[in-house]
Amino acid sequence: MRLRSLLAATALPALALGALLALPAPAPAQQAAAAPGAAQAPAALPGSEEMVAHRGAYRLSFDKSRDSSDIARAEGVMLFEVLDACDGWASRQRLTMRLQDRDGQTIETASDYATFESKDGKRLRFSMTQMTGGAVSNRITGEATLQPDGSGVANYDQPAARQERLPPGTLLPMAHTIRAIGAARAAERILNVPLMDGTSEDGAQESTTVISPWRREADGQPRFPLLNGQESGRMRIAFFGKDSSGGGASSPDYEVGLRYYANGVADDLNMDFGEFSVNGRLETLEAVPGGC
Repeated sequence: MRLRSLLAATALPALALGALLALPAPAPAQQAAAAPGAAQAPAALPGSEEMVAHRGAYRLSFDKSRDSSDIARAEGVMLFEVLDACDGWASRQRLTMRLQDRDGQTIETASDYATFESKDGKRLRFSMTQMTGGAVSNRITGEATLQPDGSGVANYDQPAARQERLPPGTLLPMAHTIRAIGAARAAERILNVPLMDGTSEDGAQESTTVISPWRREADGQPRFPLLNGQESGRMRIAFFGKDSSGGGASSPDYEVGLRYYANGVADDLNMDFGEFSVNGRLETLEAVPGGC
């Protein structure tokens, strides 16, 4: 059935959104002095202190499908949280989506994606499990490390032991989020960088972010207290396969549009999988206290 064949191209790119939403918690205002001889934690990336640790739930609803697509309906839920893990950020995203084809047949796909990223943006541990019809269809685990110039390696444990080289300028998920919000606030319009998030077996993906003007004024009556007094901006991020070139003539494998607030919370999602797209509405949002 064509619907089933689409699942491999659906659940995996959806996880990229979770990576982009994996936002850091604020660094403590004052760190305790290290004991003599103790190792100092790497300095956090500039801009991370403005982010807020949070937990949110998104309702996914059908937007549209291409005329040639077999998808007639899609709906689901995405649960996301990020925790302050002292010297890094621990995030988890769980996504469930139900697809229906034009003949009325339905199938459910689910994914569970978790990462730990050091606050200096140089090390990432990742784990991703995809399920189709309740059975595990794919699992990716491993670790990536970067040098000061952004080059590095991704060492995979699953689905098979292998190593992928990462090009200079590569960003990990948290670092990409911070960079994108910083670019928006600086009135930049395009951000082209390789992104290593652990959702692909091929290492880093090229990404192109198109940034709309940043709104300096905050919403008058936000739906959630955590968004009170927050500036915001919209952007659209395209992800390209290993053999494509971001910003060029190649078509992206996946695109996501969203509105970022200054504290890193995202809403008004539009996730385009090529064959079809879904909208994501933030239904619940709460701050998560830091653990340090």
